[in-house]
Parts: sequence; C-alpha cells; structure tokens
Amino acid sequence: MAASKRKYAGIERELIRTLTDACETAKSEIVGFQWLTHDVDYQRFPESLLVTWMFDSEANRARALAGAEKARMLALTLAAFEAVGISVARINEHVAFSVEQPARGKRGQGH
Repeated sequence: MAASKRKYAGIERELIRTLTDACETAKSEIVGFQWLTHDVDYQRFPESLLVTWMFDSEANRARALAGAEKARMLALTLAAFEAVGISVARINEHVAFSVEQPARGKRGQGH
C-alpha cells in the first residue's frame, strides 16, 4: 500500500470516528436530524470534502436552518474536521443539508 493511501485510510478512519461523535451529539439536540454522511475525492482533498446532514422532513430541515441549529451543525462539523487535523477556510462550503427520501415500494420497513 502506498504511503499516501495509508495516510488517507488513517484520515478516513479518524474522520468517521469524529463525524460519528458529531452525529450522536446532534441526534440528541436537533429536532428531525437523522444521520449524516460524507463524501471525498482524496485527489482533491480537503477541497472536495462534503458532509451532508440528513433530516426526516423538509419542515424540520427548514426549521433547523432558520435557527441556531445551523450554526451548531457547522460547529460540530468544524470540530470533527479539526480533531483530525483538517483545515478548511469556509466550513459552510463543506456542509450540505438534505431530507431523507423514503424508499419506493418498501412500505412499513423501518431502519
């Protein structure tokens, strides 16, 4: 395994750990927040790093973005990045907010 692949594998493991902590914190604080995910192209790291915060409804997403919860989610994301040593100029460019879409044709099957 090349040194850069090893380096990024370590960063990925730590990022998953710190984002999981952020997720668990947010689930207890932010109404309607369900989970988060991240995507990254390590050829364009850290510019390509994007964390998406998922909500159960558009109403809860809109309410969170209109209130103090948005700043809290940005702060949790920034803290997760910093804990891994990732520095970004504008955290808001690395965060998205979306609504979980129910699976089609899967009535009654929860998570």
